[in-house]
Amino acid sequence: MDHYAVFGNPIAHSLSPDIHTQFAQLTGHTLSYTRILVAPGELQKALTDFAESGGRGANITVPFKTEALQLCTRATPLAIEAGACNCISFHASEWVADCTDGLGLVYDLTQQLQLSLAQKRILIVGCGGATRGIIGPLLAEHPTEIVLINRTMQKAEQLAESFQSHGTLSACPWHTVLFSEFDFIIHATSLGHTGQLPDLPPTTLSPTTWVYDLSYGKAAEPFLQWAITAGARHYTDGLGMLVAQAAFSFERWRGIMPPVKPVLAAMRNR
Repeated sequence: MDHYAVFGNPIAHSLSPDIHTQFAQLTGHTLSYTRILVAPGELQKALTDFAESGGRGANITVPFKTEALQLCTRATPLAIEAGACNCISFHASEWVADCTDGLGLVYDLTQQLQLSLAQKRILIVGCGGATRGIIGPLLAEHPTEIVLINRTMQKAEQLAESFQSHGTLSACPWHTVLFSEFDFIIHATSLGHTGQLPDLPPTTLSPTTWVYDLSYGKAAEPFLQWAITAGARHYTDGLGMLVAQAAFSFERWRGIMPPVKPVLAAMRNR
């Protein structure tokens, strides 16, 4: 039996084992998938021990995505672009890093929700690692532009500059952005995990704007509630992205893209 795991801290909340177990059942594959709690400074040892014991692949979650990339011997263009990895494939002579987060987001938006990103204006709130991982795949869908806002303007400007060759990307001061001008608003900060909300100005959203929080469950509630109060009619959390990025990881490891829709429905009904 092939073995896989998700590494992070904290990790007990992870839905990844349930998701991959269902993928395996639906595709007729036999595998095991577990959660591994990693202490600070212990990622290299944890991954090495797992790989040497026969592990075939790993998912990486917070706070280890950047460190994991540095530990791999080879990286895909997506992982290099993101400066982080959430998926590792273990081979006899190399560890291959990949980043499927942005692919998962785009899949959820375009395949699950049946939305087009082409010629649309996209606002991303927050410029941390999560944002870096989604910009490339979003730009590949040919939006009119992506605008970044962050409490630290310099960080938004630096991130926009690093992706200039990929498409139209700019930074905007936090309190001057006009939310009503955007077709999509994506919340990419981690504040919702502590029940907090970015310090956003009062605003009114267009009834056609889609609001998407990369977090899921309770962590997405503060921002989505802000959006509802501001008049949003279309909004969702990031559970679909979670399931889709897992599907792309499964495809990297097993050579087959598993069905996303039934697994997402099962996770929604938990």
